[in-house]
Amino acid sequence: MINYVFTSESVSDGHPDKIADQISDALVDAGLAYADPSTRVAIETLVSTNLVMVAGEVKNFYVDGETINDIIRSKVRDIGYEQDGFHWDKLQIFNRIHNQSADIALGTDNFGAGDQGIMFGYACNHTPGMMPAPIHYSHTILKELKELRKVNSVLGPDAKSQISIEYEGARNEGIVKRVDQVVISTQHAEGEIEAARALAKQAAHTVLGDLIDEDTVFYLNPTGNFVIGGPDGDAGVTGRKIIVDTYGGFAPHGGGAFSGKDPTKVDRSAAYMARWLAKNVVADEMADWCNIQLSYAIGVKQPTSIYVESNGHNRSIERFIRNEIDLSPKGIIDKFDLLNYTNYSENCVYGHFGDKDVPWEKIGW
Repeated sequence: MINYVFTSESVSDGHPDKIADQISDALVDAGLAYADPSTRVAIETLVSTNLVMVAGEVKNFYVDGETINDIIRSKVRDIGYEQDGFHWDKLQIFNRIHNQSADIALGTDNFGAGDQGIMFGYACNHTPGMMPAPIHYSHTILKELKELRKVNSVLGPDAKSQISIEYEGARNEGIVKRVDQVVISTQHAEGEIEAARALAKQAAHTVLGDLIDEDTVFYLNPTGNFVIGGPDGDAGVTGRKIIVDTYGGFAPHGGGAFSGKDPTKVDRSAAYMARWLAKNVVADEMADWCNIQLSYAIGVKQPTSIYVESNGHNRSIERFIRNEIDLSPKGIIDKFDLLNYTNYSENCVYGHFGDKDVPWEKIGW
């Protein structure tokens, strides 16, 4: 048996890039709430010191400028930012959202793919949620840290985690043996670094349990003070945490971001479908792990390719998917009712996949 160590990271809801993702998706939610199937949204967000800028293109988007400002302030407030350098009530907001190009609309009005691109979906039996262990535990530690923040004012909203898992056995088919390294950095109040470190270690032990042993190495706020955080410490942009959003680097990523895009954009919807397919392959015990690639051309309804890699019967799995599953953008949207789903903003944090109550994580063909 060959041992190897694999590492993945996650970021909290208060990380600058994740703030940007949540704002972009909150505007997607607002646009889709009007239940017009012709609504199109592609919005990017930039956050910095007391500044939020939104830009992009929309069609049949019935959300006015004042409401957009209210949505942004509400989202920042809900995340927990009332700091001098980033405060929901002090934000300077720039809105540069404009109408969608008529040329792009030609490709999506009849529910062809919103753009060309490649999308990957992956699942394995390492964890109950069928996600790779390093990214699963990276997410879960930050969820636990958020719960601790609710009752410990020393913690701030900005945090990151990074977990290194030691496996025994072949790549994809290895057994999770132990945690080799734990890295957690969390924002904290002035003078409270040791309290923050103690809470970070508590979160790690709560989540990782017996996977921690005497040889596990901890790096807790390794640079020292982390008082200035969030967008006041580092600018954030939509789509910069795409590996956090998916499989932590354990499986491929097509390259396209999810957040800020309505589901006619296959960067989002086809990636959700690919994950659902891979998860159901593993849940059905057709394989212990499965990686699926889909590709699309702008304006074309059917995928240009389907690729299956697993430790099962790949040709049979591919043939079943090709014959039984509607992989057109409209078919995917209808399968998961994505145009009527208006909770993208809440579910773009701690990954888009795994232990989540979302349509694309349901088991059953």
